[in-house]
Amino acid sequence: MPILLSIGSYDPQPWLTAMGREAPEETIVLAPDGPEDPSIEYAVVWKQPRNLLTRLPNLKAIFSLGAGVDHILADDTLPDVPILRIVAEDLTNRMSEYVVWRVLDHTRQGRLYRERQTQRLWGEEHQPAAHAITVGLMGIGALGQDAAAKLRALGFQVAGWSRTPKHIDGITCYSGPDGLAAMLGVTDILVVLLPLTEETRGILDTPLFEQMKRQTPLGAPVLINAGRGGLQNEGAILRALDGGRLSEVSLDVFETEPLPAASPLWSHPRVFVTPHAAAASDPDALSSLIMRQIANHRAGEPLKHAVDRSAGY
Repeated sequence: MPILLSIGSYDPQPWLTAMGREAPEETIVLAPDGPEDPSIEYAVVWKQPRNLLTRLPNLKAIFSLGAGVDHILADDTLPDVPILRIVAEDLTNRMSEYVVWRVLDHTRQGRLYRERQTQRLWGEEHQPAAHAITVGLMGIGALGQDAAAKLRALGFQVAGWSRTPKHIDGITCYSGPDGLAAMLGVTDILVVLLPLTEETRGILDTPLFEQMKRQTPLGAPVLINAGRGGLQNEGAILRALDGGRLSEVSLDVFETEPLPAASPLWSHPRVFVTPHAAAASDPDALSSLIMRQIANHRAGEPLKHAVDRSAGY
């Protein structure tokens, strides 16, 4: 039984090679055979075309090629089969590396020192110690908890917010609308790792920024978004920067990707842009997890990391 691989406009060859290396006995196809293809039981996807998966009457499971699944759920014709998230040490480590890098860069005044280097200016800037900074994490699932542990190891104070209550050692946990306001009130650097759902879409907007601290050891608060571009209102972010509600911003995700050349985010002096590269999916690292799950499921074992469609993650 072939496995369908559909990854939108990306080059499928690295995934074909990696998946074939992990499971040489499997046949990987890039499209169904005809208007309906009853031979395909598993689909591995990233931004698949609408109506593609509904053409597979014997489909048993859909695997996401990334930590998020909103790209799958955007298709309103999905068949009623399990959707599986990727939970991988490689993805988790890459995201934590990005979060720690950006938190440290903002804390240690990286922007100012890069600017001074271009001007050949020598001068020390105040750099607050890690213990003087509270990093607030919006989203404390597997990615958020790992980033929190690494930040705590460096001495940062860490708070976290989730939709429902959680109790995690070393993190001051908040939940619900009131909890979000409370966490924002103590946060110096806000790191966003939320999934994109109907509840979280556009959450990074003026009402949220107005709830943040007025003064931090870095001046105004810092925003880091490595979750999803649909979480943010980019016009509101720019207004918050220009109005002094935010001091600096690091963005890895955007409302439109690739980020249009005309976007003012590219040239704003206090915005740091990366091209949705915080935790890139590595075919070699992730293919083994996917192909092992498929083999185990064929052998009668239950699937792991199933998505709750009602929650959106």
